[in-house]
Amino acid sequence: MPPKKQAVVEKPLLGRPGNNLKMGIVGLPNVGKSSFFNALTNSSAPSENFPFCTIDPEEARVEVPDPRIDVLFKMYNSTKKVPAYLTCIDIAGLVKGAHEGQGLGNAFLSHIRAVDGIFHLCRAFDDADVIHVEGAVDPVRDLEIIHNELRLKDAELLNKQYESKGKDVARLGINGDKAKKEEFECIKKIYQWVVEQKKDCREGDWTGKEIDIINEMQLISAKPVVYLCNLSEKDYARKKNKWLVKIKAWIDENHPGDVLIPYSGTFENALSAFETDAERTDYCTQVATKYEIPTPVVSVLPKIITTGYSALRLMYFFTCGPMEVRCWTIRQGTKAPQAAGVIHTDFEKGFIMAEIMKYADLTELGSEAAVKAAGKYMQKGRDTVITDGDIIHFKAGQIQAKKK
Repeated sequence: MPPKKQAVVEKPLLGRPGNNLKMGIVGLPNVGKSSFFNALTNSSAPSENFPFCTIDPEEARVEVPDPRIDVLFKMYNSTKKVPAYLTCIDIAGLVKGAHEGQGLGNAFLSHIRAVDGIFHLCRAFDDADVIHVEGAVDPVRDLEIIHNELRLKDAELLNKQYESKGKDVARLGINGDKAKKEEFECIKKIYQWVVEQKKDCREGDWTGKEIDIINEMQLISAKPVVYLCNLSEKDYARKKNKWLVKIKAWIDENHPGDVLIPYSGTFENALSAFETDAERTDYCTQVATKYEIPTPVVSVLPKIITTGYSALRLMYFFTCGPMEVRCWTIRQGTKAPQAAGVIHTDFEKGFIMAEIMKYADLTELGSEAAVKAAGKYMQKGRDTVITDGDIIHFKAGQIQAKKK
């Protein structure tokens, strides 16, 4: 007899379950957070030149750019297309001492705790008309201030948990509640990592039980981070700035693997003010001419949006037909029945199979019929993990109503 297959234990993901997740824009005051939010969402959150201009967080949904949906829209001759969206929150600026309540810090930190990922924005441009709360521009110092404030807020919570749970376990004795002792050991490990070793939760190696506890506590340092560096229009166009190498070195030393994206708030806001593609193209050409760049300058906002979406471990599959082409957002690692449930809960309950085509196969062969003829139209069961860009038709049985 062949050996039995070992059951694979799947770890939960760090962060809230579900697919309706949000990225918060975080940084010191006056580094360009609200201006970035305005350009990103083409909205008008106040962005005046004084600290704490934003107090209540602004929220908006932005479309996740993807040329695949346009290709499918034409291929199916659909009447409607529904893209994926990323929700972004503009959170007021933090200052040194925020974890102790400085500068309305407690309220702002609670807003950060409520989001699922962080756009950590720093300033690398000089402008005498835009005050800096620390007196001078130094993005590496600013990154350290924000990082420490977020970690110290986690440390404050973990200190309370460690002390409280430790007392509970001490009272239990040798033969006490095993589950409570195991919980305390998990908290102790997290406490040692964040408080004693001063590291972020997201960079630790955790068991499923430990991840559940981290998620329950909503630790800020467990959230994924994308670093954004706000440059002058000139530096962005020329792709040169004295701080970029230092910022990248700080990230590589402290948070290896995290993404750094330089952008220009001045350029992106000017670009977002135009109403037509022709006007935007003309402006990009003008900026290139102004700074003697051989090719037109382009917006980096699409890259920022898709990077934030991926940082949240989100992806989507397509449903296609003459009525509409639609993106359905799911978490990475989602299996077919749960993906069907995003469309309708009855589809998950009555799941029979998922008929799946790969986007590359469909566009290469030209039609569903050609994909089927090539043997690439797949019928998959409930253990199938959905991959990004799958084109899916779900089959589900009738759900019987419960007898009263």
